Amino acid sequence: MMQREISSLSGFRSNDKTLGETPKKQSRPIHRAIVLMLVATGLLSLHASRLVELQLVQGKQNRERAENNRVRLVPRPANRGHIVDRKGKLLAGNNLARSVYLWPKEQTPEEWKVTAEKLSPLVKIPAKEILQKIKEVDPLSYRPVRIRQAMPPEVFVPLAEQVGQMRGVEVRPEASRYYPEGSLAAHVLGYIGEATQANLKHHPEYPMGMIVGQMGIEASSNKKIAGVWGDRLIEVNAQNQELRLIGETPPKPGEEVKLTIDLSMQKAAETALGNRRGAVVAMDVKTGAVLVLASHPTFDPNLFTRKISKDEWATLQDQEDPFLNRAMQGYPPGSTFKIVTSVAGIESGKFSPDSIIGTSSYITVGGIDFNEHSAGYGDIGFREALAFSSNTFFYHVGMTTGPEEISKWGHRLGIGKNTDLKLLGLSGGDHGQIPTPADKEKIYKEPWYAGDTVTMSIGQGLVLVTPLEEAVMVSAIANGGYRVKPHLLSSMTGTPETQRVRIGIKPSTIQVIKEGLIAVVAEGTGQGLNDGSIPMTAGKTGTSEVIGQEDHSLYVAFGPADKPEIAIAVIVENAGFGAVAAAPIAKEVFQAYFGKPKTPPNPQ
Repeated sequence: MMQREISSLSGFRSNDKTLGETPKKQSRPIHRAIVLMLVATGLLSLHASRLVELQLVQGKQNRERAENNRVRLVPRPANRGHIVDRKGKLLAGNNLARSVYLWPKEQTPEEWKVTAEKLSPLVKIPAKEILQKIKEVDPLSYRPVRIRQAMPPEVFVPLAEQVGQMRGVEVRPEASRYYPEGSLAAHVLGYIGEATQANLKHHPEYPMGMIVGQMGIEASSNKKIAGVWGDRLIEVNAQNQELRLIGETPPKPGEEVKLTIDLSMQKAAETALGNRRGAVVAMDVKTGAVLVLASHPTFDPNLFTRKISKDEWATLQDQEDPFLNRAMQGYPPGSTFKIVTSVAGIESGKFSPDSIIGTSSYITVGGIDFNEHSAGYGDIGFREALAFSSNTFFYHVGMTTGPEEISKWGHRLGIGKNTDLKLLGLSGGDHGQIPTPADKEKIYKEPWYAGDTVTMSIGQGLVLVTPLEEAVMVSAIANGGYRVKPHLLSSMTGTPETQRVRIGIKPSTIQVIKEGLIAVVAEGTGQGLNDGSIPMTAGKTGTSEVIGQEDHSLYVAFGPADKPEIAIAVIVENAGFGAVAAAPIAKEVFQAYFGKPKTPPNPQ
């Protein structure tokens, strides 16, 4: 019994020993925890001591640095690509100028109100306008806002002396657009301006202050010309002084755009046109490359490289729509349209190139007399009718041929939508019109009268043709029956999109019309171009009636007569006879193309 108790007790003790050994095995994790706690405490102590040093020991110094030094992402505008003429002569380039920028984040809205009042007399901009510029962007934006560009010295110098005293105001050098020839070819080049809110919304990649084309080639080729802006990440102090460059993305300059325009010919056209309202177009008869596209009144695109003043804008508005490109507006073509009537008459099969028609001092249709220029020219053919511009000859041709046939061939020759204006890259243009009886009924809600056909045959009544289309029309005669596609970019010449189109005129038809147009210059109404100063050319004068005003003066031409290279179309509004006003302008353009003779021609 006792022995069992001893055994039992002995067994209890054995278990007790086992329990006593367990804490010894668990002591290692406790030691690890203590070590980790000590390490963590040490690290926290280091951070705390550093925080004490930054806040207490170096607090004042660091606060000053935080206040005075700032990191800025400064946009770097890309230089716009040059625009040059077909020979590489500069039409639009860049000059170094200075602009003033504001950094919205640098001041509170209330502080900016005070700064705007100080800045306004220096930059010559109302304080209200400055504040509006700031409101257009996020007040916390790191991007600057340009409030004035291309500052003249009288503005820049006083501003530079005080800009250091205005936090968040910076004067920065950058390129400014300029047009060395002033208003020359303004309707082709267009003008530039700062991107509007609509532009920025449509192109989110544009930075604030982005300069974009607003008209002409500057607008249609903007993607190529504009380039890509870069950035500079810099640290500056409160005086906008750069302390160090942190990072940089260089801008990518825009590409050069080469036009088909010939600078010397464009100058000759605009000089000859002078201050008269009108337009001049010249083009290569084989390719459709536009060599001259002039319109007057015009404007100076240099005005838009900076903020235009109210007086300057008022002056522009006082003129007769200087932004209207008259080279792409419809006019009654007058007798220049007799080229179309000739083609339609012969190609319709109603007449042959050798047909002879009797002329008289007038014809009567529907009780109305339609007059000739004189007492009539007797029995004549197409050559003489074109040379002397006989009205009664073409009255007969038009009435026999019919308005539908005349309209069909007019469109084939390039009048109306067959001339694609999109290839030019110019906005604001329009097409001419040659309505048929069905068109008149649909558009004007009026029936077609026999008198409509009579007036149509000599380019009056409802017929409208643009100077650009006139040049396309006469090119088709000059090049043997192809409708060219006018364009302004040299890179488009000879490409599939500007491939000329055969319009199906028989060679015999072209030959007799060419002979008639050469006779205009050799012995007819255009003899003023036959003075020996240029090679023999071919042309057609035109005088179109305008109700209540003096007649428009027109002239179309191509040259040289034997191997045509260029075609020209001229209109001078309310200037009278085509031979008097328009033809001499064409002569000046021809002289610029061929080169003026070294010695004056013999008047004999």
